[in-house]
Amino acid sequence: MTRDLRIARYGAVLTFVLSGLMVGTMTVRIPALTDKLGLSESTIGLILLAWGLGALVTMQSMRRIMARTGSRAVLRVGGPLTAAGLVALAFAPNLPLLLAAAAFFGMAFGTVDIAMNAQGSTVERAYRRPLMNGLHAGWCVGAISAGAVGSLSIVLGLSFTANVALVGLVSLPAMLLIGRTYLPEPPARESATTTARRLPPIVYLLGAIMFFAFMVEGTVADWNGLFMRNTLGAPEALAALGYPVFEVGMLLARLTGDRLRARFGVRGIMTLSGLATAGFFTVVLVAPAPLVAVFAMFFVGLGVATVSPMTLSLAGTATATPGPAIAQAGAMGYAGLLMGPVVIGFLSDVTSLRTALGIAVVLGVLITVAARFLPREEPAAVTPLPTREREPIAA
Repeated sequence: MTRDLRIARYGAVLTFVLSGLMVGTMTVRIPALTDKLGLSESTIGLILLAWGLGALVTMQSMRRIMARTGSRAVLRVGGPLTAAGLVALAFAPNLPLLLAAAAFFGMAFGTVDIAMNAQGSTVERAYRRPLMNGLHAGWCVGAISAGAVGSLSIVLGLSFTANVALVGLVSLPAMLLIGRTYLPEPPARESATTTARRLPPIVYLLGAIMFFAFMVEGTVADWNGLFMRNTLGAPEALAALGYPVFEVGMLLARLTGDRLRARFGVRGIMTLSGLATAGFFTVVLVAPAPLVAVFAMFFVGLGVATVSPMTLSLAGTATATPGPAIAQAGAMGYAGLLMGPVVIGFLSDVTSLRTALGIAVVLGVLITVAARFLPREEPAAVTPLPTREREPIAA
């Protein structure tokens, strides 16, 4: 079991890496997509809406599915379908087919996002110590890689289609192979119907905090490139670096987040995270030059990085099996990921993109306020065991 547990942890990390790579590839090349089909900012908002609605539809159905089948079965199907959806997005020749491909990509990714977090919670419970921040660091690695590959593709003159299709075609067989590494969920002490219908109130508080954090992350992912290029006047290659720099900040925070959580607790870290997010996003908006904004994006990522992993980790300990609670919190979070970019797209048409992005500052403040309502005590399922008890698992 020790070897299987290590392999399952590596498999969970790689799932986060590939998911970040696939979604990051789409978002990094949004400026190229606007040029390919001559799309306006509000039309990009509609495409992101189709993607987000697709993800939200599947997430809303995942509570019952996860309670019955578990994350392993869902990931083995959803992972390859997500890669196929990215390929379809790459080759969509017109707006109607692009909307359909975006919706399919979103639906497939919605299953993977919930299931990989549930799988991460299962691995975390088996290890008996916090691991979720480290797993989410894998997402950052994937997103950073997407930014690096995207910038290189721009320099080499590769089209949106070539860049996105290549990533999808590489990810598909990789997701099939990783499917062999996943752990089954532990047997539930309550029925699937009860688990799917009755959830503790803290799950909904965590979902609200995740809503705020994901709204910030979605805002950065989907609009940062256009803001850098169109408002601050950055070259496209520099504008494409804003998102991966943001992800570098997130990566560093998540690599240390589990240790900081054990020392300072969730409430303290989330309070500081909200304040940092609000403060540094303000710097992005008032930056006098693109390089200043790119530099500030690093600290925005540093601030918001640990919020969603910790909310999902806590949600995963709220019931006997992690899947349904994570599905509920995740669905609420992705409502923010859905609403944020769309609202900003329409507000930018009415006012300006700079003004619309000010929503992210408000969201940082809301994270700080909501964090004060979290319990002070950490759940026992992620409290570190004494060293002698932990050694057989970590060996």
